[in-house]
Amino acid sequence: MVNYVWLFMMVFGILVAGAQGNIEVVTKAALDGAQVAVKTSLSLIAIITFWLGIMKLAEAAGLVQALAKLVRPVTAFLFPSVPKEHPAMGAIVMNLSANILGLGNAATPMGLIAMQELQKLNKHQSDTASDAMCTFLAINTGCITLIPTTIIGIRVLYGSQNPTEIVGTTVFATCCGMLVAVLADRLLRGLYRNRW
Repeated sequence: MVNYVWLFMMVFGILVAGAQGNIEVVTKAALDGAQVAVKTSLSLIAIITFWLGIMKLAEAAGLVQALAKLVRPVTAFLFPSVPKEHPAMGAIVMNLSANILGLGNAATPMGLIAMQELQKLNKHQSDTASDAMCTFLAINTGCITLIPTTIIGIRVLYGSQNPTEIVGTTVFATCCGMLVAVLADRLLRGLYRNRW
């Protein structure tokens, strides 16, 4: 559906530009947009590389295992069907750690690994998500972000006077998002079980 929306907006823009006799604006906008996208992507490589390095150091130093022990009561509550020492729990903790640091790109591989490990525990059909998989998806989507590194990097790139001023509102908004995600997961799961 989103593809159709984008297609409509592009075609509509081209038609309006053509009707006004400014068709060259379309080419200029496409080239300018591509240039900005490449510049932004290259500038963010340093930020993402730095935080990925920090994550690897934390993993090698055993901080991930320490974090896993620290959040074990929370993960045990959220994922009661996952054994405490299962590899899925480590991948879930790594994914959540990357999301907390605002590294969505670094969180994706760990999220995929976590889903693969959760699938191994899935007692249902291979095309039906388990409760743990649904909970993980909800938490991953609405995870709290304490340090929005990517957004701060973009703000620095574009000359913000105070690029870190968004931290407080980001923490508040993502806390609300995570709370809603967990509550919706529990509520909808209960409604689904009662219905069937």
